[in-house]
Amino acid sequence: MASEQTARRVFTGLILLSLVLLALVVQPFAKAFFLAAVLAGALYGGYSWLSRKLRGRKNISAGLVCTAVILALLIPVGGFTAFIVAEVSSGAQFVTRTVQQEGVEGLVQKLPAPLRQGVEGLLKRLPVEEVHLDEKLQQQVSSQSATAARAVTGAVAATGSIAFQTVMMLIALFFFLTDGKELVEWLESVSPLRPGETLEIMREFRSVSGAVLFSSLATAGVQALAALIGFLIARVPAPLFFAGVTFFLALIPAVGAAVVVLVAAALMFFSGHPWAALFLAIWGTVVVGLVDNIVKPLLAKRGMHQHGAIVFFSLLGGLAAFGTVGLLLGPLIVAFFLALVRIHERDYGRNHPDPDSPSTPGPHTRREPDGPGLATKGTSPGPSTAPERH
Repeated sequence: MASEQTARRVFTGLILLSLVLLALVVQPFAKAFFLAAVLAGALYGGYSWLSRKLRGRKNISAGLVCTAVILALLIPVGGFTAFIVAEVSSGAQFVTRTVQQEGVEGLVQKLPAPLRQGVEGLLKRLPVEEVHLDEKLQQQVSSQSATAARAVTGAVAATGSIAFQTVMMLIALFFFLTDGKELVEWLESVSPLRPGETLEIMREFRSVSGAVLFSSLATAGVQALAALIGFLIARVPAPLFFAGVTFFLALIPAVGAAVVVLVAAALMFFSGHPWAALFLAIWGTVVVGLVDNIVKPLLAKRGMHQHGAIVFFSLLGGLAAFGTVGLLLGPLIVAFFLALVRIHERDYGRNHPDPDSPSTPGPHTRREPDGPGLATKGTSPGPSTAPERH
């Protein structure tokens, strides 16, 4: 018969094996699950309010919250996509029709003055007659249909992958909302930490993730508003469209909001407005570009209860280490470390009495779960009267 030590080693090995296998199963949906958990913590207040209004109908309340998330994603994206497709299609038809009716010379004459001069100088250097150039351009426009089809196929495939991850996130969000409270209670019951410590760490996670999510959306809104002011001053065509694009690209750190302003500046320059282009370039770099580095740490600091420098470098460090999702992971990792330090100092510090000693029974703060987030409900006796864990 195996000894107790051998059984423990085998059991530890089985646990490690199960964790590896579990990681392989979860890995394809890791980002979706992570974003769902963050959204569940941020939206749980609204879900609870809906549940009370609907007399405890959890599934309907979670379904309404998920529907609101879908609409918040699809309506702006669908509107911008339709606008871009319509404009690109109209532009392609204009170029094709102009070349067929007036030739390349007619198309060049319709260009803005700065761009027209450059194109005319380039055409004079080409050793090709205008008739041949017209034929070649029409052939090139026709031959690009296959390339465009391949590009559309690749875009559809990428969109399908994003749509799949979004669907997985919404499914996970639904179950996190409906069963989040039971999940938190189970994690507390199986945790090897003292009563209340697991809940305290999870509450810290919820606070930090909600603060980062709110600060990201608010910062994108501030950047879009600043960009809109610049577009209106420079009289950029379709300023609301460019401001909307600025808002969404501001949520993508690898791109940033200033890129949209710089693109608008380039368009204004080539359309014959050099001073407006110069103003937009300066405005986008100084005002719109720097808002992200000032507003976001200030807003995130309020929910994270950390020094502004810690928030700033946790955002940048997470972004550098994990990509876009690092904007959430970076602050969460820092908050996790600080929570552990705080708990250790309070419950295991050098001058803290041993709670297991009969002479120092002292009370322990006990926090009960409140869905995916946590709330302090009161105090309960120390480990000597804690419920037995199974």
